[in-house]
Amino acid sequence: MRKWLPLTAVCLGAFMLLVDVTIVTVALPEMAAGLDGSFAGLQWVMDIYALALAALLLGAGALADRAGRRRVYLGGLGLFAAASLACGLATGAGQLIAFRAVQGAGGAAMFATTMALLSSSYQGRDRGVAFGVWGAVNGAAAAAGPVIGGVLTEHLGWRWIFFINLPVCALAVYVTRRAVAESRDPHGRAKGLDLPGTAAFTVGAAALTYALIRAGEHGWTQPAVLGLLGLAAVALAAFVAAELRGAHPMLDLSLFRDRTFTGILLGALLLSGAAFSSLMQVSLWLQSAEGMGPVAAGLVLVPLSLAAFAVSAFGGRWLHGLPPRLSVGCGLLLTGAGALLQALMLDAGDGWPVLLPGLVVAGLGAGLAAPALAATAMAVVPPARAGMAGGALNTARQLGNALGIALLGAAFQAGLVRGLTGAGAADAHGTAQALAAGRPVEGAGAAGLEPLVDPAFAAGLRDTFVVSGVLGLLGALAVLVLVRTVPAATHRGRTPVRSREGVTAGPGLSG
Repeated sequence: MRKWLPLTAVCLGAFMLLVDVTIVTVALPEMAAGLDGSFAGLQWVMDIYALALAALLLGAGALADRAGRRRVYLGGLGLFAAASLACGLATGAGQLIAFRAVQGAGGAAMFATTMALLSSSYQGRDRGVAFGVWGAVNGAAAAAGPVIGGVLTEHLGWRWIFFINLPVCALAVYVTRRAVAESRDPHGRAKGLDLPGTAAFTVGAAALTYALIRAGEHGWTQPAVLGLLGLAAVALAAFVAAELRGAHPMLDLSLFRDRTFTGILLGALLLSGAAFSSLMQVSLWLQSAEGMGPVAAGLVLVPLSLAAFAVSAFGGRWLHGLPPRLSVGCGLLLTGAGALLQALMLDAGDGWPVLLPGLVVAGLGAGLAAPALAATAMAVVPPARAGMAGGALNTARQLGNALGIALLGAAFQAGLVRGLTGAGAADAHGTAQALAAGRPVEGAGAAGLEPLVDPAFAAGLRDTFVVSGVLGLLGALAVLVLVRTVPAATHRGRTPVRSREGVTAGPGLSG
């Protein structure tokens, strides 16, 4: 069984970094109470991790090609462990957000090297088995995150969702050093690193996310929001210029001349926002309005991930011949429909069971779309650009998750304020801020506001689900219009669309 030790090392890191995308979801109310955090702070705790992953994935992959993938993977594990310890010891929301950013940087170094390490460690049938197990682990991570987070938060405290990473990192480092051989791109040193492009993309993505979060708190016309949107536009224009003029761009923009590649990246971006970004608001509602504990709240969220995992892992034999235009487009339609179903069924006084049909439908859609996203992105680019295409796809997924959390947070807050205003609350904005942060409403009129909490949460969640549904439907439209039928035979010298890369890309990679 020694031959499977490299797979064990890679899966340990992949499981841990993907679990940390969702593990904090059910711990947010406890974090807010312990650190006196705001709703914007809670959004950043989740967003900054996904942003760091999105911004640094392509750069980390290029660095690994030059310096060695095993070396970069081990460096990522060490950085992830150190940041996890710092997160667990944080004494304020600002510290936690900063250390989550560092944790995301370590996760990017790990994420960017996992598939390359598996490719260099296995050949033939063993490689297929390794990628299958890796894909299953990714899918399991999405389902396990809220449950693991709930158990640790409820029984040990929220800090343990970070401390638990330390022994896992130690084991992964030990197995990697023993069993994983070094590998690198023989032409990697000649390619160079695209530092201007990485910096411009990071600034642009962060400014756009911050603008969305701030707009939720203060409105869209505030000068700071408009300034941030302007900064995002300038930074993203600088990124395009850097990629067009740079000698070694991390993203070859000529790939976007292919309508199918453009449609697939838009589908990946919007799928993450539509399927997974509302879990934060649902968790706050379950614990703050419904009185559930972290474990119970985590279990409520599991059907989404389980449905996605089941379709992705076990539906391949029946969906094998389906054109990616239909599998991705219909998957996004189902994801959007699931979100709209939750908006339609939820009303004040309803309990968590009304969400289950919508969660399952959305999960089925995510599971239908996710495998074909990766396979199609690989199939429509030249072989020399396959790694770049995979990195761009994963970047789009994580960026979609980060932007989705910010956008849905703004919709959630607007719904809370509208619900409280309609019910006659004196300080609707201040009360909405307290509810969104998972804090009890305090003050002289607090007792009179208690009956308004559930209707306000229902209004906020309905707005959240409507925006999620629109994102899913827009993604479906983009895919159905832009993606052409990719032939099952080899395209541009690559393997068929349902290649190993596509089959293994489960919902866990969708954030």
